[in-house]
Amino acid sequence: MSIYNYQVNTIRGEQVSLSDYQGKVLLIVNTASKCGFTPQYTGLQELYEKFKDHNFEILGFPSNQFKEQEPGSSEDIEQFCQINHGVTFPLFEKIDVKGNTAHPLFQYLSKQAPGVLGSTAVKWNFTKFLVDSDGKVIQRFAPATTPDKLEHIIDDLLK
Repeated sequence: MSIYNYQVNTIRGEQVSLSDYQGKVLLIVNTASKCGFTPQYTGLQELYEKFKDHNFEILGFPSNQFKEQEPGSSEDIEQFCQINHGVTFPLFEKIDVKGNTAHPLFQYLSKQAPGVLGSTAVKWNFTKFLVDSDGKVIQRFAPATTPDKLEHIIDDLLK
């Protein structure tokens, strides 16, 4: 299996293959609109603006699994992200990112890049997975790791 084998639905319900992103460095993030880490949307957008023209994409996957901090509809989520944080990077339909109901993409990411002490479970909103341009999952970053802290790592991968 490869990251490029997975299908996902955009926030508007259109199915896309992650193979559409082949050759790009990806930052895949589970997000939420009512979380203490929600301001990271702004930092993610800044990161996206800096690198989007250099084969880089951020893929945002809303999830309501952590204290129901993403209760809205796809339309609500998209509007919130655009109005409050200027988000233009791709957003996808709300999914589960942990447990038996986790989307297969997040099951794969979690196994490829375990967290602290080898744990595979996604522990909270704004967990970030960095994928290189060959589709290899490079690293997982904790929710508290702000987007600006990833800038130099992404810059190195793009060289």
